[in-house]
Amino acid sequence: MILIAASGKDMASLNIKQQILNSYNFNETAENFQGNPIYTSEVNGKDVKLVTLRDESIYAQNITKLFSDSELIVFISRHSSVAGTPTLSTHTPGNLGEAKLGGIPRKVSVSPANAMRSVLRAMMRLKEERQLDYEVSYECTHHGPSLNVPTMFAELGSSPKQWEDSKAAEAVAHATIEAVAEFDNFPAKAVIGIGGPHYNKKFTRMALDKNLAFGHIIPKYAFPKIDLETIKQCTERTLEKVELAVLDWKGIKGEYKPNLVEMLNELGLSFKKVKH
Repeated sequence: MILIAASGKDMASLNIKQQILNSYNFNETAENFQGNPIYTSEVNGKDVKLVTLRDESIYAQNITKLFSDSELIVFISRHSSVAGTPTLSTHTPGNLGEAKLGGIPRKVSVSPANAMRSVLRAMMRLKEERQLDYEVSYECTHHGPSLNVPTMFAELGSSPKQWEDSKAAEAVAHATIEAVAEFDNFPAKAVIGIGGPHYNKKFTRMALDKNLAFGHIIPKYAFPKIDLETIKQCTERTLEKVELAVLDWKGIKGEYKPNLVEMLNELGLSFKKVKH
């Protein structure tokens, strides 16, 4: 079963949820979850449930206890940023360091690299087809929950104006369902990304143009907390087998580069430096 989870405390999330219900054949069941109806559908032969959480998605640490047969969880969510740039984005949740916003300290969720690539590519296609004035981007691994099943966020941001945008929400809805439909396909090589900013344009472009699917992305600001175990965990907690780390070489401070290369060699993980 694939679980799509919205949050009743999230304007964008409820907007995306409504677009899914408007566009796809989801049936309301007699079951309730946290006071909200559960919807079900079949997407490309896969059983899908659509639920609404009472609290914010980042605090849904117990969701797998309640839906223990989940093969994939997609949180449809708002994205917030101080800059307020209109953005459609995707990422895996989990904490590379302390747990300031849900989840478990120093534990990341399992990353569905190809499913995130499906969302990213669909978002870009829909943005262009519908002439949406939005950026499309991967985000790095951040915030809760920290789950033991493949988990991803599909987000609409970055301010209330965008959260209420029904056309952009519809794009996120379609991208989410496309990823669900293609979940058992693994066309691209799974990699982890290391270095660069929170929104990594290099990694985004590579996933759009090449046969690469990024799972966990470790940004440059997390480097003071990064050790061998962090990189090993990001590699092992990816649904697909990861045999390559892509390094945003200019987006890594010089003081961290020798130790990073040493850790990758110790893990036996091949790496590729990307400078442009």
